[in-house]
Amino acid sequence: MTESYVKKLSTILLDAVTDKDPLVQEQVCSALCALGDSQPEEALRAWEEYLWQHGKLAHPYRTMILRAMEVVVSNHISELDKDMARAIILLASSEMTKAKELVYDWQQAASNVLVAVGKRFIGRVMEEMLSKFQPGILPHCFVVQTLANLSVSNVFGMVPFLTSILNTMLPMLGMAKHDTMRVVFCCALQHFSESTLEYLANLDQAPDPTVRKDAFATDIFSAYHILFHNWLQSREAKLRLAVVEALGPMSHLLPSEKLEEQLPKLLPGVLALYRKHAETFHVSKSLGQILEAAVSVGSRTLEVQLDSLLAALHAQVCVPVESSSPVVMNNQKEVLRCFTVLACCLPDRLLSFLLPKLDASNERTRVGTLQVLRHIINSAAAQMEVKKPFILSSLRLPLLDTNSKVKRAVVQVISAMAHHGYLEQPGGEAMIEYIVQQCALSPETERPGPDSEDPTANSVRAVSISTLYLVSTTVDRMSDVLWPYLLEFLTPLRFTGALTPLCKSLVHLAQKRQEVGADALLIQYDDSKGTLPSPYAITTRLLAVSSNPYLGDGRGVASLRLLSVLHRDIHPLLGQRWATTIPLLLDYLDEYTEESLSQKEWEEKLLMFLRDTLTVVSDNTWTCQLSLEMCKQLPCYSETPREKNFLYKCIGTTLGATSRKEVVREHLQELLETARYQEEAEREGLAHCFGICAISHLDDTLAQLEDFVKSDVFRKSVGIFNIFKDRSENEVDKVKSALILCYGHVAAQAPRELVLAKVESDILRNVFQCFHTKDPALKLCLVQTVCMASQAICSSAQAGSFHFSQKAELVAQMMEFIRAEPPDSLRTPIRKKAMLACTYLVSLEPALEEQTQADVIHGCLHSIMAMVPVPEGEDGHQESLYLDTMHALEDLLTSLLRRNMTPQGLQIMVEHLSPWIKSPRGHERTRALGLSACLLRFFLEHLHISALVPFHNLGLLVGLFSPRCADLWSATRQEAVSCVYSLLYLQLGYEGFSRDYRDDVAERLLTLKDGLVHPDPAILLHTCHSIAQIIGKRLPPDQLISLLLTMFEGLGDPDKNCSRAATVMINSLLKERGNMLLEKVPEIVSVLRSKLQETREEYILQAAQHSVYLLASQHRTAVVSSLLGSPLPFDSHTCTLWRALAVEPSLTTQVLGLLLEKMSRDVPFKESRAFLLSCSPDRVATLLPLAATCALHEVTSAPASGPAVLELYPQLFVALLLRISCTVGVQLPRNLQAKEKRSACSALAPRNLEPCSSAVDALQTMLLRGGNEDVVQRMELEGAWELLRTSAGHEEGVARLASAMAKFAGPRLPLVMKELVNSQSSVYEIQRVTSTAFLAELLNSNVVNDLMLLESLLDNLAARQKDTCASVRRLVLRGLANIASSSPDKVRAHGPQLLTAMIGGLDDGDDRHSLVALEAMVGLARLLDLVEPRDLRPVLLHVAIRIRPFFDSEKMEFRSASIRLFGYLNKACHGDCEDVFLEQVVGGLAPLLLHLRDPQAPVAGACRFALRMCGPNLECEELAAAFQKHLQEGWSLHFGEFLNTTCKHLMHHFPDLLGRLVSTSLFYFKSSWEDIRAAAPMLTGFLVLHVEPEHRLQVDLEQLTAALQLLLKDPAPAVRMKAAETLGRLVKFA
Repeated sequence: MTESYVKKLSTILLDAVTDKDPLVQEQVCSALCALGDSQPEEALRAWEEYLWQHGKLAHPYRTMILRAMEVVVSNHISELDKDMARAIILLASSEMTKAKELVYDWQQAASNVLVAVGKRFIGRVMEEMLSKFQPGILPHCFVVQTLANLSVSNVFGMVPFLTSILNTMLPMLGMAKHDTMRVVFCCALQHFSESTLEYLANLDQAPDPTVRKDAFATDIFSAYHILFHNWLQSREAKLRLAVVEALGPMSHLLPSEKLEEQLPKLLPGVLALYRKHAETFHVSKSLGQILEAAVSVGSRTLEVQLDSLLAALHAQVCVPVESSSPVVMNNQKEVLRCFTVLACCLPDRLLSFLLPKLDASNERTRVGTLQVLRHIINSAAAQMEVKKPFILSSLRLPLLDTNSKVKRAVVQVISAMAHHGYLEQPGGEAMIEYIVQQCALSPETERPGPDSEDPTANSVRAVSISTLYLVSTTVDRMSDVLWPYLLEFLTPLRFTGALTPLCKSLVHLAQKRQEVGADALLIQYDDSKGTLPSPYAITTRLLAVSSNPYLGDGRGVASLRLLSVLHRDIHPLLGQRWATTIPLLLDYLDEYTEESLSQKEWEEKLLMFLRDTLTVVSDNTWTCQLSLEMCKQLPCYSETPREKNFLYKCIGTTLGATSRKEVVREHLQELLETARYQEEAEREGLAHCFGICAISHLDDTLAQLEDFVKSDVFRKSVGIFNIFKDRSENEVDKVKSALILCYGHVAAQAPRELVLAKVESDILRNVFQCFHTKDPALKLCLVQTVCMASQAICSSAQAGSFHFSQKAELVAQMMEFIRAEPPDSLRTPIRKKAMLACTYLVSLEPALEEQTQADVIHGCLHSIMAMVPVPEGEDGHQESLYLDTMHALEDLLTSLLRRNMTPQGLQIMVEHLSPWIKSPRGHERTRALGLSACLLRFFLEHLHISALVPFHNLGLLVGLFSPRCADLWSATRQEAVSCVYSLLYLQLGYEGFSRDYRDDVAERLLTLKDGLVHPDPAILLHTCHSIAQIIGKRLPPDQLISLLLTMFEGLGDPDKNCSRAATVMINSLLKERGNMLLEKVPEIVSVLRSKLQETREEYILQAAQHSVYLLASQHRTAVVSSLLGSPLPFDSHTCTLWRALAVEPSLTTQVLGLLLEKMSRDVPFKESRAFLLSCSPDRVATLLPLAATCALHEVTSAPASGPAVLELYPQLFVALLLRISCTVGVQLPRNLQAKEKRSACSALAPRNLEPCSSAVDALQTMLLRGGNEDVVQRMELEGAWELLRTSAGHEEGVARLASAMAKFAGPRLPLVMKELVNSQSSVYEIQRVTSTAFLAELLNSNVVNDLMLLESLLDNLAARQKDTCASVRRLVLRGLANIASSSPDKVRAHGPQLLTAMIGGLDDGDDRHSLVALEAMVGLARLLDLVEPRDLRPVLLHVAIRIRPFFDSEKMEFRSASIRLFGYLNKACHGDCEDVFLEQVVGGLAPLLLHLRDPQAPVAGACRFALRMCGPNLECEELAAAFQKHLQEGWSLHFGEFLNTTCKHLMHHFPDLLGRLVSTSLFYFKSSWEDIRAAAPMLTGFLVLHVEPEHRLQVDLEQLTAALQLLLKDPAPAVRMKAAETLGRLVKFA
């Protein structure tokens, strides 16, 4: 029985091997392996028999079966008996040799079976193989291949057979004519040789330790002779490679004399293969083995063959290596191994070959040679020891190569040399210099282009930096070589790029030396032969490069750290001070990045560091030497202007610290004579130097400048320039620019008490000579110098008493410069600097004449105001320059205003700005308002009132600025508010209030600014209205007329926003202060009314609305009737008039009442058939209710209608809700449909005329006006308004409306509910559905308890249980179930009533679609936890039986609801589960487990819940715990793992359920859902896996096997896979 069932399972699975899906095939093989692991003997026998019986089975499927056999044999080799092994050997041998032609996969699988059996039964396998390996007969190629593989897998078992195998095989070699066979023989000889070598290497573990190499030598040589002399000459590349692979290990087994004899032929033969093969890895590997064999026997032939060997190997190593090609990389490794072998035995010959190759100009030759050189330096260190000088000298030419690949290779060689002591030899310093040179490469110039074939170019610098640091820090013997030699590279310019790595290495080396000798000097200048840089040179260099700290990978930090380490060598007194100051500088750099660092602040910190250093040293000689070195290094920085500029500042600082005036004069003269005046940065630097120097040496600095101007050098410079007339003027101007700038910086930096006496006589005297120039650079220098000189005068303590006689002349000159600038662009800072200069000059005595002041203001405004702004983000530099220029203009105007701080002075300024304030160009208005706001703030801040006087021009100014609060430009609006704000406080100041007084009314202006940010006209006008109210409260009566007149002028403003704002402000002022201008009202109203048909301006519409309001107050009914008679859709004027009726609450209430009456008077729709044959009539809206709905919408849309809406809230709400319900799907009359389409295209109608949408819009507006914005917003967020409009979503929309009302409008619900109850007897079914849905949803909220509505709602809903409409009955059940949410404590009291209603719903027979039953299931699930157990127990079984058919419903909602309810039934029975109900639990277990794989997520989630609830009722703690662990909501489920665990516990605790569970799962084998069909056999398989074999009688194996066999033909691959997997487990029942 057992054997036949295993055979049956095997047959089924073996038949399934032919499945077309690869994954199913794989699973079948896994099942076969599982079957074999369980019953290896029987399974293998069945498979063997199957293969014998199915001789025509295609070889791909035979291959899979053989692979399964190999797995089982490998895993159970120790369990196989001899007979089984013999049978398998015979089968595998037959399969392997059945086809004479080569079928690789099939024959390889059979061979693998034999190799697996041979691990234990080597003798029997060899017996079979040797039977097919007869002398004189060429064997099957896989016989030979199997022998080869056996020799690898069972070395100790096979080597004793090798002698006889070789004896038999050698004659066959000559018989092999096909290359395939020859390749196999080569492979066998290779493996035989490798096995033999391994056997001989491990004789201590071998079964026969007497085996010697000589035993194989003769046979191997014979084979070698055929392979080398015959087969190696083949044209077939694969054969040649196989031969050469075999020759490598075979060479170790050849007799020594034979090997020596063959080497002259063997080596050239192998080398010749390099020319025939592209992939040469195997050739190189074999060559290495041959060379090792030759060296091991002390061959002298190598010397003869060495040249050709080296040439071939060198050619291989020169092949470019692609990092992505492992074959080429491995070949390189093997070639280098060959070089190592040769280097150890013939080092002299090798070097004499290699080193001349370094002189070749070919890149690949050099790179390859350098790679070999590096390799042998590392791998043959002992042999290369005496060759060090020779190797070093040979690198002379490679050091000059500019190729990036060569450079990289040289650096790597030098790195290897450093580790082996080469750099300590003479010539080693050149290697170090080379490394530093590569560190100094520029990353930009080094980076290759996108098409570059040189991928290493960008890594030369990085490799060099890494090498230098590693050699400095890890190679101890290099410490004395590098120190202090590396210091020599600090100062030369060509090594600038290497400063960072140099400094890092030097810091490490210095710190190591300090650890040895803490108090000794690090630099011994006596031993340096004068090549080391002096302390002054080091200090200057490191300080200069630190000014650009982030350049070159952060050389600022590296330089400062090196300075800190060398403090004792720089000067003995600096140690303690630098220990404090340098870390502060480093911390400062850590806080910033290259982008965020302020260059000016950083340079100032470095200069402070320098000043502090000079103070600590306090040695004139040292300071003079430092300044001399700085001047000496200055020309070196011509290519780095920023660093040169900083070095100039350092020179000025150093000269300022010395007391030797002759040194100061000498250095300043040298600087003036050698400066490169054509460079702007140089001129700036020179000027800074003179300015800093003037702090301590003002007289000497000025004298030196004066001397230079008079000197021959200056005249000669001018004369030389004059020779080249085309550029003479420009060059002279550059020199003059530098001198003028020097004077400016001297004035700015020198002590203030000394400057006043020198400014006119010594400084400005030379400046005046240069004003008549056209050179922009000279102009800028002149302006800067005047600005600095004026500022210096102003900041002096004696500025008030200083009479500046040249002031007017300078101001005029500055204005000339300003006027000469192009008016349409801002290219230079001349305007800004000139305005700043004028700002300082204006404040000096004597005062400017009035006309001059006016000219200055006019000229400056015209210079900047009309300029077109640069688009934001396009030109950051120009934008910054513009902002700076505007600030300079502000400072100038405030400086002028300061001279006349009166209302008249303020008026003059505003008059200058007035044309720009009213400009049609927005940017001009913005700038003018900004300047006005600035001036007003300044005036207010500096206001001093000695007597109460009127601010007579307040009205004019307010009238000018206030309409601009609605300007199209946001910035203009903000500035206008600021102007009004300042003017109101100025008025308060003139009324006598103190400056710190804060007026609540005026302060409100600041809060209104937020309303001016966005360009929404409604917000702007509302804000302007508020501003006007504030102005009206604080404006003196005598100013009102002038204010209004000014604003009336503003009505014609080209900016319509400002015109509207003027109107709003006028109306607001008339309302607040109209008692003074009452006679003006009729005229204004008349004008506005006449404009109604011509314009849409807001102020005219307001007048018309007021007129309609008056009319309606007297003739309410007539106005309403007339407006209702207007054509639909209402035009905009009609809508405006409707909204006018909401002005006064009592009137609005009466109008709304009339509209409700009109809306309910007529039927909502009429039915008509569009076509005679149409199946259902169309519903067409009636006109009067539709017009009344639209009118109601317009009236309630007015904000003033709020009180009236609140008064009629319940009537409005219910009427509109029911209006919505009965217009869902209702159409417009045909004549209105056409008009609606036209109006939609032309935008004539502001409202939607579609019947249902118009009612929804009216309800929205009514709720908003009734204070229920939250309800509207909630509905909007949930998309409920759209749901209300559709037939499919109407119920849900009503429910969401009820929910929102319950949450946000609870107090209104009693009256609303009362109105709704009255509508439940409506003749319109849809209205009954709507009212029931609303009331049902109310029961979902706790508000029904708060308002004591529960009982009445329950009674009302219960009365509708027998409604003829199934939707009403369904909604009644939903409402009753909602008590669980709103009033859980009341469920027990009403339990019987609720359960009766729900069970009645389950049994509802009038509902064809079972939707009432679905609602009942959902409701019961909510109620079960809350009802009394005694009420539930009688109906428990009935409910469970009633819902069971829904588990497998085609509809997802039914499956989900029924399964979840089943879970709640189980939850209700916890601790009290009757046996009858337990049967239902057990019966539902399999469906629940399988529906975890339901394609619908809600169903799977319901199954999780139900299973968690079922767990405790099964009285199995492990099972309940597994359900709780794996089935939590929201957690991912590994279904296979969970099902395995569940089945394990089920079969352990409830083995008797096996048959029932398996039979249930068989039902689902035919499920329409693929995932469940796949899960069903999974469940069966895991049950079988974990049940004890004695329970197999519960299962009808024949039926189960047949069902699984049928599943193997399922169209879904996943199902077939699971079926195969389960079949593999059924072996347990065998």
